[in-house]
Amino acid sequence: MADKEQIQQAIKEQGEVVRKLKTEKASKEQIDEEVAKLLQLKLQLGGDEGKHVFVLKTPKGTRDYNPKQMAIRDKVFKTIINCFKRHGAETLDTPVFELKETLTGKYGEDSKLIYDLKDQGGELLALRYDLTVPFARFLAMNKITNIKRYHIAKVYRRDNPAMTRGRYREFYQCDFDIAGQYDPMIPDAECLKIVYEILSELELGEFLIKVNDRRILDGMFDVCGVPQEQFRTICSSVDKLDKVSWEEVKNEIVKEKGLTEEVADQIGEYVNIKAGGSDLAEKLLQDPRLSKSKAAVAGLTDIKLLFSYLELFQTTDKVVFDLSLARGLDYYTGVIYEAILTQAGVAPVPAPKDANGSAGDEGPVNVGSVAGGGRYDGLVGMFDPKGRKVPCVGVSIGIERIFSIVEQKAEASAEKVRTTETQVLVASAQKNLLEERLKLTSELWNAGIKVEVLYKRNPKLLSQLQHCEDTGIPLVAILGEQELRDGVVKLRNVANREEVDVSRADLVEEIRKRTSES
Repeated sequence: MADKEQIQQAIKEQGEVVRKLKTEKASKEQIDEEVAKLLQLKLQLGGDEGKHVFVLKTPKGTRDYNPKQMAIRDKVFKTIINCFKRHGAETLDTPVFELKETLTGKYGEDSKLIYDLKDQGGELLALRYDLTVPFARFLAMNKITNIKRYHIAKVYRRDNPAMTRGRYREFYQCDFDIAGQYDPMIPDAECLKIVYEILSELELGEFLIKVNDRRILDGMFDVCGVPQEQFRTICSSVDKLDKVSWEEVKNEIVKEKGLTEEVADQIGEYVNIKAGGSDLAEKLLQDPRLSKSKAAVAGLTDIKLLFSYLELFQTTDKVVFDLSLARGLDYYTGVIYEAILTQAGVAPVPAPKDANGSAGDEGPVNVGSVAGGGRYDGLVGMFDPKGRKVPCVGVSIGIERIFSIVEQKAEASAEKVRTTETQVLVASAQKNLLEERLKLTSELWNAGIKVEVLYKRNPKLLSQLQHCEDTGIPLVAILGEQELRDGVVKLRNVANREEVDVSRADLVEEIRKRTSES
């Protein structure tokens, strides 16, 4: 009895926690977590009949998509896929899980975010972290030396989710990659052009594409006195500059990673240089320290070449060369880039961090990174038995954040989003015409028309018209006894309520004509 009283008291206290969070308008994720705890307590108490109570929530860092959200998502996907196809890409797919050894050691400090699976009969497996490493494995396994491919699929990361900012544990990536031995910077420029086209077509707002080169970063670390074995780990720290201040990054590389203040200050001099274009690359080629690094000189020369191609592609108004861009993944070897949405043309201010060190959920969704990528010439060689390299460059579109923004815009505009593509509803004006409705529906389906019919023997005409209003169906094909005698169908335009009699033989053509006009 005492146990039951204790659980009831815990339920009461947890209920207070949930109510308080709701009053304070806490994030949905936080509320859901506390509600789940409340339901677990109620489960311990048990019902009068011992009925099992399910905790109805999605796992942390995941979400459902309702029909409206799916319609928005499909529209975004269509825009992206059309762009990929316009640039001559073919598509492929790979398993959602890989051998664990395939993924291990490819992501630097982010490797801890990989989801490991339980041993299933002798194979150690893990859920894919991105689409790039599986792509490289595919190339090596099939001995493919050149391909231009796109791949849209879900990936998994044990990250600290921030749902309202489009950061999940399960999410889609949309990747475009060019593999093969080509002249410098031509494929790289095309990848940036693709980012430019997609973000322009989606009309998400002002954006900026930052560009840098891993060789410039390595050269910079070298001349500043960073030991070579620490290049990657220092790179991971510099990669945080889009989220935190230089002071915080400096603190990390001095106190946690053991660099001296002097070396850190020298890195700071470079990464805090204002972003520019080809002119900045030229200026850095004259830098007394950087000019002594072969890697940096090679990277800066390629940045200059890249900007000359971007000029021809008419994208330089949105692209800047930024020395603070690092991208923490281990496999990058050359040019790297990241697209960010900006507010009123100004680079975003990092979101404030909460006590757990994660970005808070407050603030607008329409600011932040929405695409990234770069050159990874050594990744395929890591899988090839003979170490044969296949140069690759690619870009990944941050689709979840884009979904969040497009959804937010749709809500703000109060625009009605259609969740079906139905062109016409077959309706009846009188009773006892179900067979005739089904017959006409079948005729239209067979002709390739998208048709619905209500699942009632004798639906009221008003109910049928209301269904069209609610779901956005543009046309109604109305059957009545008179229409059947005359061999016609009354075709009604739902928007303006105009009606016209159309002969049964001409109905398909008339529907096609009217729906193509709209």
